[in-house]
Amino acid sequence: MADEFTPVAVSRRIGAPASDIFAILTDPVRHLDLDGSEMLRGAVTTARITAVGDVFVMRMYFAALGEYEMNNHVVEYEPDRRIGWEPEAGRGHSGEGGRWGHRWSYQLTPVGPGETVVTEIYDCSRAPEAERRGMEDGKVWIESMTETLERLDKLSTAKD
Repeated sequence: MADEFTPVAVSRRIGAPASDIFAILTDPVRHLDLDGSEMLRGAVTTARITAVGDVFVMRMYFAALGEYEMNNHVVEYEPDRRIGWEPEAGRGHSGEGGRWGHRWSYQLTPVGPGETVVTEIYDCSRAPEAERRGMEDGKVWIESMTETLERLDKLSTAKD
């Protein structure tokens, strides 16, 4: 049941201001650099995300599907605090046009000068039960989420 479901969340304390981290998360081009799943192949949409309702398109690869695109509909946007999107199968995906109730989001919580706790959240509570079971209610993503936050940390704290 959806009301018993708890989204998967992974947190990391990063030694950078929330505004610097948010700037990376709102730039689709930078997503390739921080992707811990290694499924992203690049941004089709290069414009910065600025509001709920924006859609950014990413090129993807998954062995069972080959190359395809995902249209990511921004459903949460609070500057320097929160961003989230719901993927929709795009060009080249066998389920093109489908949205299955998945949501990826990042919550940024400043904890001191130049430090932010970043929590990546994967919520598949609205997805069909069989799909949730197949991915262990999202638990299959924990390792790649952890890797994504490690990469985000390196990108956010790199000295130019």
